Amino acid sequence: MPRTSLRFERPEFEAKVGQLLLSLQILPNNKDLFSLACIHRSVLNEAAAGYIESNERLEYLGDAVLELVITEALFREFVDKPEGQLTDIRSALVRGRNLAEIAARLHFSDAIQLSRGEAIAFGHDNPYILANTFEAIIGAIYLDLGFSPAKEFILKHVYSTLPHILEKGLFVDPKSYLQEFTQGTWGITPNYQVLKEEGQDHNKAYTVAALLDTFELGRGKGSSKKKAEQDAAENAISLRQEWEKKVKLPKKVV
Repeated sequence: MPRTSLRFERPEFEAKVGQLLLSLQILPNNKDLFSLACIHRSVLNEAAAGYIESNERLEYLGDAVLELVITEALFREFVDKPEGQLTDIRSALVRGRNLAEIAARLHFSDAIQLSRGEAIAFGHDNPYILANTFEAIIGAIYLDLGFSPAKEFILKHVYSTLPHILEKGLFVDPKSYLQEFTQGTWGITPNYQVLKEEGQDHNKAYTVAALLDTFELGRGKGSSKKKAEQDAAENAISLRQEWEKKVKLPKKVV
């Protein structure tokens, strides 16, 4: 019998999801919801596999629950901060790169069902796919177990990264930060170039490069060009020590 066109045969996939739930200490009423949360849309291209839905609707729901929980937690903790600062901190917490790092740390990649082609390309380690799966799991927790368990999960795994974000200043808008740095150093601002555009019109995924003249500073992914640009800027900031000395442009005269 030929091997499946997917990353996992169905029994193996179900077992992987079960192992993930066990590691997350989630006791589901409806395990099928959590399996659905781990199905990437590439699976639907393999009609013979028998899957009829991906995790995108659960991701949509989980994103809303995540925003609400984080918004409430910040509102209650920082009673003296204005709306603008709270928004910046929330954006850093729910940003795809942060969610992807959390998902990777929790071994979500072990349970993501993909087409074989996507798996060969290491899609299970793709930050965009990891972040979307993480949000889909939140959606599944909310539907299956209710708001309180979803809130507990978010506070434990996402809100707990707040000290790191505050310490590193990651709540500062990355595009603004990168622009100020390059403008102050070389007298020019970055530009952003779309490298890849994937998916249907209602569900696009963009890959964007942050460029200084023609020198690439970093890359990012997102469900919109704006989000992909933000991610690219954040990636560029994290790689600054690598590219700062390589930029062959005259520095700004002070």
